[in-house]
Amino acid sequence: MSEQQQSNQPKYGSGTYQQPVRMGFRGPRRGPGGGRFAGLFATPEKPKNVKGTLLRLWRYLKKQKYALAVAFLLILISSTVSLLGPLLIGRGIDALSLGAGAVDFERLSTILLLMATVYLVSACATWLQNYVIVGVSQRTVHTLRTDLFEKLQRLPVRFFDSRTHGEIMSRLANDVETVSHTLTQSTTQVFNSIITVVGSITAMLTLSPVLTLVSIVTVPLGFLITRKIVRFTRSHFSAQQRELGNINGFIEEIITGQRVVKAFCREEAVLQDFDDINQSLKNASIKAQVFSGIIGPLMNVVNNLSFVLVVSIGGLLASRGLITVGVIASMVNYSRQLARPINEVANQVNMMQSAVSGAERAFEILDAEEEEADAPDAIHLTDVKGAVSFDRVSFGYVEDVPVLERVDIRAEPGQTIALVGPTGAGKTTIVNLIMRFYDVNEGAITIDGKDIRQLAKDNLRSSLGIVLQDTYLFSGTVRENIRYGRLDATDEEVEAAAKMANADGFICRLPNGYDTELASEGGNLSQGQRQLLTIARAILANPSILILDEATSSVDTRTEMHIQEAMLSLMKGRTCFVIAHRLSTIQGADEILVINHGRIIERGTHEELLAKKGFYHELYTSQFRRQLGLGNVGMEAVAAG
Repeated sequence: MSEQQQSNQPKYGSGTYQQPVRMGFRGPRRGPGGGRFAGLFATPEKPKNVKGTLLRLWRYLKKQKYALAVAFLLILISSTVSLLGPLLIGRGIDALSLGAGAVDFERLSTILLLMATVYLVSACATWLQNYVIVGVSQRTVHTLRTDLFEKLQRLPVRFFDSRTHGEIMSRLANDVETVSHTLTQSTTQVFNSIITVVGSITAMLTLSPVLTLVSIVTVPLGFLITRKIVRFTRSHFSAQQRELGNINGFIEEIITGQRVVKAFCREEAVLQDFDDINQSLKNASIKAQVFSGIIGPLMNVVNNLSFVLVVSIGGLLASRGLITVGVIASMVNYSRQLARPINEVANQVNMMQSAVSGAERAFEILDAEEEEADAPDAIHLTDVKGAVSFDRVSFGYVEDVPVLERVDIRAEPGQTIALVGPTGAGKTTIVNLIMRFYDVNEGAITIDGKDIRQLAKDNLRSSLGIVLQDTYLFSGTVRENIRYGRLDATDEEVEAAAKMANADGFICRLPNGYDTELASEGGNLSQGQRQLLTIARAILANPSILILDEATSSVDTRTEMHIQEAMLSLMKGRTCFVIAHRLSTIQGADEILVINHGRIIERGTHEELLAKKGFYHELYTSQFRRQLGLGNVGMEAVAAG
C-alpha cells in the first residue's frame, strides 16, 4: 500500500460510494441494529435530481433526431393502423348480426381482408420501429460511454484513489448498459402510449360518448396508483444500483488480491463478507422489484373493473337499441387498448427507475472535477537539464493532515538523490508531487528554475521516467508493453532497451519471444520479470529525470545486480530520484535524504550519515543486523570498517 493510502485514507462516502469491505478484516455495512436483515427496511438514498438526469439523457438522445423522427413516424403508422382493428372487429360482428340468420358475406369478406392488411402493416411497422430505435439507443449509449471513458482520462489521480476500480467499472458497464436497455424498451413505449391513448379516446368518442366516459372513469385511479408506487420505488432502485457498484468493487478487489486471501487463509472470512454485501444487494433488489411489481396486478384489477362497467352499461344501451353489439365489442377492445399503455408503462417502471439511477451515477463521473487544465501560457521545456528543486514544500492528501512539511531538496543535473525512511514517511508523496499527480499546498517545485505548475503537464511528464514499486502491464505483447514508453520506437530500439534492462534473456525464452501475448496485468510472468519489463519501458522513454520507486524490490539478488549495472548506465547524465528500503542499493548516491513524519531529518552521503550516528545509522545497522545475524558489537565493527 502506498504511503498516501497508509497515512491519509481518502474519505469514502463523500459520494454515492461507501467504504468497501477489505478481505474479512472489517465487517460490512449493516442497517440499524445490526444483523443480516437489519437493513431490509432502512430508508435508502433517493436520486438527487430525476428531472435533471432525464433532461441530460434527452440531450444525448436528440443527437439522433432524424432517426428518432423516422422511429416516431413508424410508431405513428403502427399505432394508427392498429387502432382500426377494434373498429373492424365491431363492424364484422354487426355483419354477422343482421337477424334471422342472415350474414352479409361480401361485407364480412371485405372486413376480414382489411383486418389482415391492418395487422400485417402494424407488424411490419413495429419491427421497423424496433430496428430503428435499437440503432438510436446503441449510438446514444456509445456516445455516453465514450464521454465517460474520455472523462476518466481527464480526472486527477485523487479521484481513483478515493474509489475502488470495480465501483468505477460498474458505472461504465452496468449502469450504462441499464440505460441502453431502457432506451431500447421504453422510448417506443412512450411514443406508442401517447398515440394509442389519444387515438383510442378519439375512436371511442365517435362510437359512444357515454361508454367512453364509463371507460375512462378508472384512468385517474390507475394514474394515482402508478404515481404513488413510482415515488415509493424510485429510492429503492437507486439503492439497488449503489449496492451493485459495491459488490462489483468488492469482487474486483478480492480477485486482484486472491494470492493474499489464500496466503492468510481468509477464504471463509471473504465468503462471509461477500455474503453480507450480496445480502444487501438482494435486500435492495427485493424492495425495488417487489414494490414495482405490484403495479401490474393492481392495474389489471382497475382495467378489469373498467371492462365490467363498459359491458354492463353497454348491454343496457344495446337492449334499448341505442347501440349495436358490434359497438360494445369495439368499445371493449378500445378500452383494452386504452389500458394497455398504462399497463406497459407500469411494467417498465422498474426498468425506468434503474435507468434513472444508473444515468445519475454515470453523470456523477461526468460532473467530477477534472485535473486542472494547463494555463494558456503554459511553458514547454525543450532541453531539460534536470535541475530539480523543492522550496519549503508542504502537502497533505486530506485537509489539516500534513504528509510533508517544509521540505527543501536541491538536485543538480545528473545528480542521484536517494530517499529513505520508514513506511509512510512521505517518500512516494514526493514522487507524486514531482509528477504533478497532486499539487503542493505550500511552497514550489521547480525544474530548471521553472515552477512545474507553469509547465504543460504532458511536457512535464514526458521529461520524467518512472518505475514504480507496483508493476503494471497491459494486455498485449511483450513488445507492445515495452513500446508503451515511446510509441514511435522501432523494434530494434525496443529490443535494445530490453537488453539494457537485462530482460532480453527471459523474453527470448518465452514461446513467441517479444511477440508473446501477456495475460491480464502480466499474470503469466513472475513479479521480477514484470519489473524488468517496466524498467525496459522507462529506459526506452529516455527521460531527462528518472524516478525509481523501489524499482528492484521484487527481484532476486542476482537479478538485482544485473539491474543495478543497467541502471548505472541509464542514470549517467540524468537527474535521478531513488526510493529504497534496501540501503545497500543507494550507497553511491550523491545525496541521501532521510525522511520521517514528513520532514527531512538528515541529509548527506552514505559515509557522512553513518558518521553522524543518527537515524540513518540506526536504519542501516538494524537492516544489516537482520541480514547478517550480527549483534550490536559486530555491527559497529561493520559500520566502522
